[in-house]
Amino acid sequence: MHIGSRGVFAATFAATLLTMTGLASAAEVNIYSARHYDVDKDLYDAFTKKTGIKINVIEGKEEELIERMKTEGGNSPADVFITVDAGRLWRAQEAGLLQPTRSKVMEEAIPAHLREPEGHWFGISKRARILVYNKASVKPDEIKTYEELADPKWKDRVLVRSSTSVYNQSLVGSLLAAHGEKATEEWAKGVVANMARKPQGGDTDQIKGVAANEGDVAVTNTYYFARIASSSKPEDKAIAEKLGVIFPNQGDRGTHVNVSGAGVMKNAPNKEQAVQFLEYLVSPEAQKMFTEKNYEYPIVAGAETAPVLVTWGKFKEDPLNAAVYGKNNAEALKIMDRAGWK
Repeated sequence: MHIGSRGVFAATFAATLLTMTGLASAAEVNIYSARHYDVDKDLYDAFTKKTGIKINVIEGKEEELIERMKTEGGNSPADVFITVDAGRLWRAQEAGLLQPTRSKVMEEAIPAHLREPEGHWFGISKRARILVYNKASVKPDEIKTYEELADPKWKDRVLVRSSTSVYNQSLVGSLLAAHGEKATEEWAKGVVANMARKPQGGDTDQIKGVAANEGDVAVTNTYYFARIASSSKPEDKAIAEKLGVIFPNQGDRGTHVNVSGAGVMKNAPNKEQAVQFLEYLVSPEAQKMFTEKNYEYPIVAGAETAPVLVTWGKFKEDPLNAAVYGKNNAEALKIMDRAGWK
């Protein structure tokens, strides 16, 4: 698949990158990253090769990096903060660490609902939170929405990770926006009642649990299952063959989609280079790397997509602005806690 106005879009990037190459060799960007994927190093190397701008990276957990930047204050060397999930980006914004940024390149490339309205952060890749089911025990049309996970018919059949997962917190935040506090809490109680086991492990563990008949349906981000489905390992192939994919809520608001994202730091010493780096991340080259090497969906509409994701077909995504997940995070956590979602 290709971007509809790819020629114009590519020309814009070509002009931008030509400008970059004229920068002094001493130019650099300091990145604090809570993303931990192999593809990220490839992206940094490709950016440096193309522009001559050096990338310096400090990696850590999101909470640790935010505390570090708060402590560093105005003396922080950080130019860019990168993390997964809009909920975490919101935490950095709420801590006053990000500055609003305007970029025609990013505003034209990134759908409005996948970037913070005032430009504090931008999605750079996306993932859908889907349902994976056991083909032997579930029919493809037997469950079509997140809401149905609370239906008593799924008692002792649902596998989902704990409430400490920001992915689940954001999903609940989206349901809170759709249905309000009371209905969302009732839903969460229903999900807890239907859990096949106490939450344990990550999304991959939920997928494997369904394949091992420990449950019939699991909640997971797309890239976790895409990794298994694309693996050449016999054990992974065996898992993938047992399972099917459902994009929930295609008949109404659409499937919950979240992002990996980045923002420019409030006191960025290299703001110009930081913006250039973010613009590179939505270039055709970078978007292809996100999807081919880490099975994330490209953020840019119509961009080339990993074959395994293409086989699952196109889907309607919830147009709710991702910033809402962050705003609703605290309330979502309270709801999950009251529902007994450990």
